[in-house]
Amino acid sequence: MKSKGIVQKVDGLGRVTLPIEIRRIFNIKEKAPVKIFMNENEDKIILKKKGHLLECMVTGEISLQNRLYSGGVVLSTRGAEILFEQFMNEKIREE
Repeated sequence: MKSKGIVQKVDGLGRVTLPIEIRRIFNIKEKAPVKIFMNENEDKIILKKKGHLLECMVTGEISLQNRLYSGGVVLSTRGAEILFEQFMNEKIREE
């Protein structure tokens, strides 16, 4: 992950403003949902842009043909093919 040296202060209500440069890069519009994760072991707070319900986690394609798998994983046909190819390449390397 590439680090950017932007420092923001937390206000009295616990809010942090996302700089316009970051919002533009990630195409985050006003009132867009953002997921907040924490990793206590590494002392990190992670913000993740919440995608569309049917957005493929690999290709970003949004389609009614995308399939929802256990754990909330959504894949398009092409996304599943890419993952399968990567899996097979890893399996071949291990042998």
